[in-house]
Formats: sequence, structure tokens, C-alpha cells
Amino acid sequence: MSIEKMVEQALQDGYLTPDMKAEITRICNKSTDLSVEEYMALDRLMAELPSCVDSTTLIPHKQFSNVMEELVLKEAIAQWAIVAETTDTVLDVGDIAAYALNRLPGLYATTSDGAGFHRSLAKDELDQLIVQKVQEAIARCLEQPEIYPKRKPLKIKLTEN
Repeated sequence: MSIEKMVEQALQDGYLTPDMKAEITRICNKSTDLSVEEYMALDRLMAELPSCVDSTTLIPHKQFSNVMEELVLKEAIAQWAIVAETTDTVLDVGDIAAYALNRLPGLYATTSDGAGFHRSLAKDELDQLIVQKVQEAIARCLEQPEIYPKRKPLKIKLTEN
């Protein structure tokens, strides 16, 4: 079963079964490059069922995680969706996130409690800076869309809910 289907089932049921949690963990361990749809599904799971899973659970082979990555990716996807409606330029979400992350402090955690602390800190103190850096990244990508001409940018299909 795909990550997206497991997340949909978990959100419908209100919980993540141990089998689904193990499968998501297996997929995250096996894959070095999840699709944007998979990241969006995992982000939605973390937002709607935070007691079931968090970033330190999703990547158990790491002994640490950078909470800023999930915050920036979430913001990049949200802003990308708005900009994508008004331009024919194909924007790469990875480029947007990387540009912004390189201009923001890392928020590393080794435990779920530490990750929660950093999420709270970022919401209180860094939210506007994250928004600003993602906006700068998108502006840069729009100004120089052919900076990486041989790359194949991600194309995200937005579905209406």
C-alpha cells in the first residue's frame, strides 16, 4: 500500500495501525527520495494525527532530524500551489526548499520532545522568517527558471478536496 493510501486510511480511522506505521517506516528507510505527494501525505499525517507519528519516527535510521526541513517543505508546497496557478514556469519544490533552508537556522532534534520544542519555537519566533525565505526562493526561481536546464523539475498535481 502506498504512503498516500495509508495516510488516507489513518486519517479516516483516526489512528495509524502498527502495521501501517511499520510500512511507512520501511518505505522511508528504503527510499532516499520520496515524491512531493508522499511528503505532502506525511506532512498531513503529522499535522492531523501528531500523536501517531512525527519526523523522528518517519526517519528512524537517522539519530537526529532537522525540524526546519519539514517546516520549510510545508511552506514551500503551500506557496508553490498558489504561484503555480498564476505562472507557466515550472518550479522545483526541492530548489525552493533548499534555497530557503540555506538561509535559515537548522533546528535539529534527537527525540520527539525535542522536535516538538523546536516546532513550537519556530512557530513563535521563526514563522515569518520561514515565509519570507520561501518567498525569496520562489522569486529567485521565477527570475532564473533555467538555472538548472538539464534537471527535471517536480510536477505536482493538485487535487481538489
